[in-house]
Amino acid sequence: MRRPSVLAWLRLLRVGQKVDRDLVAQLRRWDLNLAQFDVLAHVGANAGITQQALADSLLVTKGNVAQLLSRMEGRGLVERRPEGRTNRLFLTGEGRRLFEDAVPAHEALIAERLSVLSPEEQRQFLELLRKLDRALD
Repeated sequence: MRRPSVLAWLRLLRVGQKVDRDLVAQLRRWDLNLAQFDVLAHVGANAGITQQALADSLLVTKGNVAQLLSRMEGRGLVERRPEGRTNRLFLTGEGRRLFEDAVPAHEALIAERLSVLSPEEQRQFLELLRKLDRALD
């Protein structure tokens, strides 16, 4: 018989994959993938974030972020503003409109998918995930 920890991990992955599948389908409306959405959400919530800080928060390399930003700059969604040896990131007007449309819809879909849990269960779930996250650092 498998350990409860292994079964819980496998179930968490399965649930994550199901929610991700729905989110990916939703993001097609805006011609975004999950990585681009993450950039949009982070830059929209943290105007002026550095390229390195964005890479760190997304847990990717600076090179990966540079490629994403180049594509998003090409679409007119973000702009890099040099400041010394770093780049500060900002949404353009079009990026801001997309942020204001896509982020609430994204959060609403997540809330709907997790609504099977009561508000108290959602708080408990969050606390358990925080505890695991901190322990793994």
